[in-house]
Amino acid sequence: MRRLVHVFLGACLLQAAAASAADLLEIYRAALASDPVYSAARASWTAAQEKLPQGRAGLLPQASLSASTQHNDRDLSFRSPTQPGTNSQFNSNSASISITQPIYRQQNLAAYEQGKTQVALADVQLAVAGQDLILRTAQAYFDVLLARDSVAFAESQKAAIGQQLEQAKRNFEVGNATITDTHEAQARFDLVTAQEIAARNDLEVRNRALEQLIGRAAPRLALLGKRFTLQAPDPVSMESWVEQARDASLQVRAARESLKLSSQEIRRNRGAHHPTLDAYATVTESSSGAGTQGAVGTDTSSKVIGLQLAIPLYQGGAISSRVREAIANEDKARQDLENATRAAELAARQGYLGVTSGIAQVRALEAALVSNQSSLDSTRLGQEVGVRTQVDVLNAQQQLFSARRDLAQARYNYILSLLRLKAAAGQLGEADLERVNSWLDK
Repeated sequence: MRRLVHVFLGACLLQAAAASAADLLEIYRAALASDPVYSAARASWTAAQEKLPQGRAGLLPQASLSASTQHNDRDLSFRSPTQPGTNSQFNSNSASISITQPIYRQQNLAAYEQGKTQVALADVQLAVAGQDLILRTAQAYFDVLLARDSVAFAESQKAAIGQQLEQAKRNFEVGNATITDTHEAQARFDLVTAQEIAARNDLEVRNRALEQLIGRAAPRLALLGKRFTLQAPDPVSMESWVEQARDASLQVRAARESLKLSSQEIRRNRGAHHPTLDAYATVTESSSGAGTQGAVGTDTSSKVIGLQLAIPLYQGGAISSRVREAIANEDKARQDLENATRAAELAARQGYLGVTSGIAQVRALEAALVSNQSSLDSTRLGQEVGVRTQVDVLNAQQQLFSARRDLAQARYNYILSLLRLKAAAGQLGEADLERVNSWLDK
């Protein structure tokens, strides 16, 4: 009996766990681990970290070891008929180690600085991908909630219209109403049935989009609860947000790093006109067998140390062409920075207006919802006393459900605008998701 009780309790706990709703943070962390777009950005960041040691390598000593062995078969003949020719076979062996230390190479110095810039650029690009993942996760999450709300509203409206249709049929049968009321109710019922089908199809699509993000079946999601509060942007000035976006937007920072990288590319290509100076040292050990009659083998040890200066004179115009190409790319990067700055300013303005207008819209729709509910109650009462028609009730019901749907969408849009505003200013992080998550009923 005790064992059966334990099994029963375990089954109940598993069922409760399965029935628990996933909140926004859980979905985000699942996306963080499974989203292929962010995973690709993270792999690209890992690859970019190697640019720094690659650039540093051009400033460090280069060492190489070489060895060779060969068999020689030599035939020696003389032009004098009295002296016979000879044949000798011997081995030659050689081994050497060489070390080169660059002393002055302008191109290598520029490549090292480029490596540092590429690592910094990769850091910003990964942060951009992180912000994009937060926004995509929130968008997918609230798209599913809105689609679920639309299905629920369509079902409720269908049930309410179905009651009106049954009432219209009964009234027509007893002679208290005309067939027009029945036809009107039937038309509304058929229309809301079609809307319900469309809403269910949209919910299926939104669930599939969420599954693509998290890499598994879409779970049941926590709904927006009573803890949801409307909060004005802080700071309250739009220009303050625009200034922050101009300075701290991740897209602007990435464009700045790209411009810096382009300028360094010009210096790197111009460095090919500069002389190069290297220090080098070589140690060689070689041996050779006897190669001629009467000769003996030799062993040679050689040690060399020196400086090597190389001055480029002319390479067919390739270096000058690469410099011109780099200058044009720098100008492109400068224009990209200007475009990123303007886009960040626009995104900040749009996000700010989305938040402020969203607050006003939510409050207006909350008041409209109360008014529409009162209007429906009054219309139903008027129908009972004969001063309102069936059509009036159907219209009032439709307005009420439309207000509910619009209010839900306005709340979700407000939350997304709040996150987009933070992203435009380069401030969006997991803490902002935790704040939104606190508004959900878990």
